[in-house]
Amino acid sequence: MMSLKSGDLAKALALCACLFFGLAAPSAPAVAGGKSGDFDFYVLALSWSPTYCARKGRNADPLQCRATKPFRFIVHGLWPQYERGWPDFCRSRENRPERQTVTEMLDIMPSRSLIAHQWRKHGTCSGLDPQDYFDTTREAFEKIRIPAAFQNLDRTGRIAPDAVEKAFRLANPGLRDAAMAVTCSSGALQEVRICLDKDLNFRSCRAVDRNGCRSGKISVPSPSR
Repeated sequence: MMSLKSGDLAKALALCACLFFGLAAPSAPAVAGGKSGDFDFYVLALSWSPTYCARKGRNADPLQCRATKPFRFIVHGLWPQYERGWPDFCRSRENRPERQTVTEMLDIMPSRSLIAHQWRKHGTCSGLDPQDYFDTTREAFEKIRIPAAFQNLDRTGRIAPDAVEKAFRLANPGLRDAAMAVTCSSGALQEVRICLDKDLNFRSCRAVDRNGCRSGKISVPSPSR
């Protein structure tokens, strides 16, 4: 049997560690102050509103969580992405969104503070002015068909993340598993993230897909007033 000297063993262990951590490493982190408009694709993040409302309780945004008609999937944001990592808080000459622009988005992003934050963190990296960015966000949202099971849900249930992906895939021809990820928080459905190219066509995004929820089953809180 071949033997290794202590120095050779140390090198071998170091090599194994590099390989292990290289394979296990998550997506590259955000790059603050990136160049506006310099990105590879978008992620449309759709948040399951009942999870947010249940988690935040009295601290939740009342516009979102005390609505007469409870929200279901809402837009968290439209995020410019690199193949690995993403830009955020880019330098931009564009001003913050006008009040009318914000008001027009409240039906799909029911929080003024959310809209303002999404512009500062992600919109500034899109290369668009605020009106065009939020018009693009709406266009992306309207491209997605929300599965009927989530439109009609009236009681809390449990589901596998893969089954959520399957429901979205069946409702949206052309959408593949590798083009989306389901995320969870404390065992509950948090978001469905869908990757789109700059023309808002579905596209694969392995780094996003790899970071999806790994739980066997997750809770889907029901919308409630």
